[in-house]
Amino acid sequence: MTDEDVLSEFRAAGALLEGHFLLSSGRHSAHYLQCARVLMNPDRAGRLAVALAAKLPRDLRAKIDKVVSPAMGGLIIGHEMGRALNVDAVFVERPTGTFELRRGFSIEPGERILLVEDVVTTGLSSREAIKAVEAEGGKVVALACLVDRTGGQAEFDVPFEPLVSLTFPTYADDELPPELAATPAVKPGSRKA
Repeated sequence: MTDEDVLSEFRAAGALLEGHFLLSSGRHSAHYLQCARVLMNPDRAGRLAVALAAKLPRDLRAKIDKVVSPAMGGLIIGHEMGRALNVDAVFVERPTGTFELRRGFSIEPGERILLVEDVVTTGLSSREAIKAVEAEGGKVVALACLVDRTGGQAEFDVPFEPLVSLTFPTYADDELPPELAATPAVKPGSRKA
């Protein structure tokens, strides 16, 4: 699947939004990717997961024992990656602010884990989820995501495999271009500011 194929999937789902958005970082953008919308169709989610799994090197795919994803954004793509790789998929969540396994999920000591996210923007959530997996005795062998929005800025101690890398310009309040400044900002994300 090419980058344009991936973007076509987002456009078809109405998940590539254009306008004036206030991001959870506090910065502004004229573009926003709503991964929940692109993943709401099971066939589309499956196609994207198969394409992402195919991007992983063959020797890495063979090492994966389990997929772990952070709730909420990573749930669907994590599950679909488990299906594409024919391994179990579980998730970590933050009931008290720190990622942890719940719901009877477990990671065996030494189990090789693929961490899967929908979008990686700063890498903070990914690093926190990796720590949670390691605290359970798992070994994260790679991080995979649908969309890398880091602009090459995030660094990880494991291989990082995005399906597509996108860099949309973002702006501080005092550097808005006139076309954005002329319209009210919308908060499209799932986090409260």
